[in-house]
Amino acid sequence: MDARHWISTYLDAQAAEMDAAVNTQFAYARDLMDFAEWLSGKGPDFASASRADVEGYLIHCEAQGLAQATRARRLSSIKGLYRFAFEEGWRDDNPAIQIKGPGRAKSLPKTLSIDEVEALLTAARSHGRSKADRLRNTCLMELLYATGMRVTELVSLPVSAVRGDPRMILVRGKGGKERMVPLSPSARTALVAWIKLRDEQDDAARAKGTPPSKFLFPSRSKLGHMTRNRFYLLIKELAVHGGVSPAKVTPHTLRHAFATHLLANGADLRSIQTLLGHADISTTEIYTHVLEERLKELVLEHHPLAKKN
Repeated sequence: MDARHWISTYLDAQAAEMDAAVNTQFAYARDLMDFAEWLSGKGPDFASASRADVEGYLIHCEAQGLAQATRARRLSSIKGLYRFAFEEGWRDDNPAIQIKGPGRAKSLPKTLSIDEVEALLTAARSHGRSKADRLRNTCLMELLYATGMRVTELVSLPVSAVRGDPRMILVRGKGGKERMVPLSPSARTALVAWIKLRDEQDDAARAKGTPPSKFLFPSRSKLGHMTRNRFYLLIKELAVHGGVSPAKVTPHTLRHAFATHLLANGADLRSIQTLLGHADISTTEIYTHVLEERLKELVLEHHPLAKKN
C-alpha cells in the first residue's frame, strides 16, 4: 500500500469509530502527508520506517522552527497511524510507541476587554452593505459572545436549533458531542430579528423554485453555510470599523472573552467547562491564569506601596 492508502484508510476508521471532527481529520491528513514526503526523501516508507526515522522527522520539524504544539500534534498523528497499522496487521511492531513528544506549552489565551467586545457588537449593528448584512452580522456576534461557541459550531448551526425564541440552544461540538448553551436577552433579540428577515428571503426564493437552506447562516459555498474563513475576515472588518486592533481579534478571542468574563464575574470552572464543551477540566483551568495575571497588574498599578517603589 502506498502512503495515501495508509492515510485514507486510517482516517476513514477514525471517522467511523471515534466520530472525529472534519477539521481534525484534515489536520491529521496534512501531518501524515508531510511525514510521508519526508520519508520518501530518505528512502523508507510507512511500512519500513523505524523508530530512528520517526525521531529524525521530529528533529527535522524542530529545525524548521515549528511550534511545540504543532510538533506534539504531528507525533500524535504518527502514533495514531502506527497504532492502527499494528492492530490491522499491516506491521508487526509500532516504531513510535516509546517516543515521548515535546508536550504542549500552556500559553495564556489572548482575550478582549468588555469595552472591546462592546465596540465589536456596536460595529456589527452598523457595518454591512444592506439591512440583511447588518442583522446577520449582529446575530453572529451576539451568539458568539453569548455562548462561547467555536466558529465551526456557530457558522454551521441549523436553523431548526433556534426556532421559537429559545432560551437555550443545542450545539453539536467536537466529536459529535452535544451540549446546551443559554442565550442572553440581546442574543435572543438579534436572533429573532435575523430569522424573521431570513424567512422572508426563503419565501422569496421558494417562490422562484429554490429550496430553502437548513442553515441559520446560509451561503453559496459548497458547505451551504458561511465558511470559517469568511467569518474570520468579517470579524477583522468589524474590528477595524469598531476601532479595535484587528491583531487582537479572532473568533477564538471572542470565545476566550466569553470564558474570562464569566469567570471574572463569579462563574465556576465546571459550569464554564460545560458551556465551552471542554472534555477535560484542565483545558478550562487556563482561564484562572488569565485572571491571576490581571490581578498582578492591578496590584502593581494601584497598590500604594507598588507605586512608591
